[in-house]
Amino acid sequence: MRHLGRSRAIGFALVIFVSSLLAAYSVSLSRRSDSNLPPKTYYRSAKVLGHDIFYREAGDPSKATIVLLHGYPSSSHTYRELIPILAASFHVVAPDYIGSGYSAHPSPSSYTYTFDKLADHVEGLMNQLKLDHYFLYMQDFGAPVGFRLMMRHPESIIGFISQNANAYLDGLTEKRREFFLDANRDRSPAHVATLFEWTGEDAIVHRQYLRDVPKDRWDEVSPDAWTFDLNFLRTDEGRRIQVQLFQDYQTNIDQYPQWQALMREKQFPALIVWGKNDAAFIADGARAYLRDLPNARLHLLDAGHFAVEEKCAEVAKYVLEFMDDTLKKGPQHSK
Repeated sequence: MRHLGRSRAIGFALVIFVSSLLAAYSVSLSRRSDSNLPPKTYYRSAKVLGHDIFYREAGDPSKATIVLLHGYPSSSHTYRELIPILAASFHVVAPDYIGSGYSAHPSPSSYTYTFDKLADHVEGLMNQLKLDHYFLYMQDFGAPVGFRLMMRHPESIIGFISQNANAYLDGLTEKRREFFLDANRDRSPAHVATLFEWTGEDAIVHRQYLRDVPKDRWDEVSPDAWTFDLNFLRTDEGRRIQVQLFQDYQTNIDQYPQWQALMREKQFPALIVWGKNDAAFIADGARAYLRDLPNARLHLLDAGHFAVEEKCAEVAKYVLEFMDDTLKKGPQHSK
């Protein structure tokens, strides 16, 4: 009987112990779910200037907004890893430009693609979503779009992040400057054919995504990136859209002095986070921002043009710190 009573006592104690562990685990899991799990990303579209503009949206709209502007040859898909990290703390909106991703692709035979038009549609989307104040994250083509938004509505900008988003001649090699100048001036069939080569599969994979990445680190770059982009470059019309933007790119370089003057005047809070191995927009372009924004934060990463593909967590860390600190300082337009 004594042994039976002792066994019951031990069994009861084990039940209490296991129940306590389960309760503690349940509380821990609940806290973890609240604090660490990313919110749902939604996939939406809006009619802007008569065209469907696709965008990804995540996070609490009552919090400060960050607008993610993609580069060539991509879309908001380029931010598929970054969005969930940022959305745990902020409201995130990532549009596809007209002619890119899931947005409308008017025929380049009847619609001429320019960076002004890309910015027009992003601006229209911001208006529809009633985003009066926001951070801008710009990469590659994101600079021409983003700086146009800043020029038009500087009062809307809480701060900006430039990730391999060039705004200075310092960031362009002589060969790169010649590329954009020739694309703008030489509209001959032979030169257009040369530009077409830059939109082909080998160019997208090896002259874009893997160009700056050592071969032993290719596993850091998801093949989903170029597979997704090439889906929208499978037709001649899809490729001609990007060729037209190559032809228009010189208009951005011509506007560099205006963008720089705006930065000097407004002194926007800025984070320059740059893949220093980028052979297209070299690291001198990152350092050049400090001439006009001496208080900007500069981080050069061991990454290439698509730093978010290689170092997403590192980029996210700098962005979150920058946004938190900027908002704590009480910028004029923070939510």
